[in-house]
Amino acid sequence: MKRLNINDVIDSSTINKFHWSIIWLCALLLIFDGYDLFIYGVVLPVLMDEWGLSPVQAGALGSYALFGMMFGALIFGPVADRIGRKSGVVICFVIFSIATFLNGFASSVTEFGVYRFLAGLGCGGLMPNAVALMNEYAPRRSRGTLVALMFSGYSLGGLVSAGLGIYMLPRFGWQSMFFAAAVPLLLLPLLLWKLPESVGFLLKQGHEERAREMLTKANPAENLQGVTLYQEEAKVSAVPVLDLFRDGRLVGTLMIWLAFFCCLLMVYALGSWLPKLMANAGYSLGSSLSFLLALNFGGIFGAIIGGWLGDRWGLPRVMVWFFTLSAVSIGLLGFKSPMVILYGLIIVAGATTIGTQILLYANAAQYYPLAMRSSGLGWASGIGRFGAIAGPFLGGTLMAMALPLKMNFYAFAIPGIISAGAIGILILTLRHQAAVKRSVVAISS
Repeated sequence: MKRLNINDVIDSSTINKFHWSIIWLCALLLIFDGYDLFIYGVVLPVLMDEWGLSPVQAGALGSYALFGMMFGALIFGPVADRIGRKSGVVICFVIFSIATFLNGFASSVTEFGVYRFLAGLGCGGLMPNAVALMNEYAPRRSRGTLVALMFSGYSLGGLVSAGLGIYMLPRFGWQSMFFAAAVPLLLLPLLLWKLPESVGFLLKQGHEERAREMLTKANPAENLQGVTLYQEEAKVSAVPVLDLFRDGRLVGTLMIWLAFFCCLLMVYALGSWLPKLMANAGYSLGSSLSFLLALNFGGIFGAIIGGWLGDRWGLPRVMVWFFTLSAVSIGLLGFKSPMVILYGLIIVAGATTIGTQILLYANAAQYYPLAMRSSGLGWASGIGRFGAIAGPFLGGTLMAMALPLKMNFYAFAIPGIISAGAIGILILTLRHQAAVKRSVVAISS
């Protein structure tokens, strides 16, 4: 009987309604994910006034969800391998939705922090599983574009969070923002009905007919009748972290890690503290939250435009320009500017920080060989998560020092300069490696 590799069936497919349904469902999940993560920056000014939080306390409280995200990714990745991607995604969705809803009932800093940590667990577990599911069904030639479209849901969630905050905070209080997180649970039946399970997982569980049904939806042109399906998996070997530094990758790996750390530090420092900083500068609460809205609006376009430019000029070169623009735009936020210019600067800051996250992942995937790609991405993401945790702490520490407004933004801009330098060194390293290879080829010929 003819045997057919399921990866070949998916790679040769063309985008159809089935693919679009997965994209929109996963993007919808990331919208809720982004809402839950950016909600803290929205309620922070009100929460500090109501509970009398010091800036350092507020910064620490903002990091609870990020600690949860780090553990969530570590826990729910292996769990989903055992119970299926779909089940893992649904469980994480339920966890962060319920935990965020319960945040509205919190009456103490400790209780609030516990719920934020639990919400982070769900958020941290959902994102990698949703990305893995999207990757599994996406055709090879469109994979990067589809994942980028899906990731835009994350920034859209920040937009929704800031937009709702402008309307709901003055009318219903900060608790209403967390109560609203229960509304997406109404879509749980839709997820259970429409979200497909991993084809590879179905095969491993012996559900070949269900796997055949999913593959037929993904690639209707392929005749799967009377064919034995199998999945040719890459050999999994525990690649030691030291392998990431071998064969001329030492400098490149360190620079990628540094860029990840600094980029996520900027994203979460701005996401947590931008409304409060602008409120301290004399802007109203509604205006301060509209700045957060503009930041996430920029993030959506930054990812899409950056990916398009990266296909033409190369991702590293585009990221150098993006990080340089992030440092300039963030640094200029400390100056009094006309509102049009101020919004423009914030949109650019969002495009070159939030948007550049996706470019960093794509660049890291291209840098490492296939055998160690997962390991390389995992370590880079883990180092970046430490930057995400440090961001709210940095903002709280700066606020406690009572520095002039411009000094706070200068501090947030410095990681952008460091990141631009790191990627610049990566470019020089890649050019040197290419030159060495050409020399070796020339000598051998």
